[in-house]
Amino acid sequence: MNSRLFKLGIYLGVGLTVSGTQLSLALPPPKDIPEEVLRTEIILEGRSPVNGQPLTASEYLQLEQQLAQSPYPPQLTPKVQQLIFLLRVRKLLKTFIPIL
Repeated sequence: MNSRLFKLGIYLGVGLTVSGTQLSLALPPPKDIPEEVLRTEIILEGRSPVNGQPLTASEYLQLEQQLAQSPYPPQLTPKVQQLIFLLRVRKLLKTFIPIL
């Protein structure tokens, strides 16, 4: 009887130790920043949509304002303009002939 209780105690102790180890392995490392904190972080730098260079927030705002104030639309090559026209014609034809 005494040996059964002793074995049960050993099994129970080993089981709790192993399960505690598994729980600690499932936790993220303490250096890892939680996703909820990262979502609320204010991003202070960005990349230029023109050339991809890193910009500060003020430089990015200035660039966005300059791009918005441009009086001329971006110039497309005639080949791209023709492709856009053909795609629009195809879209129009698809409304009448859905097999295309």
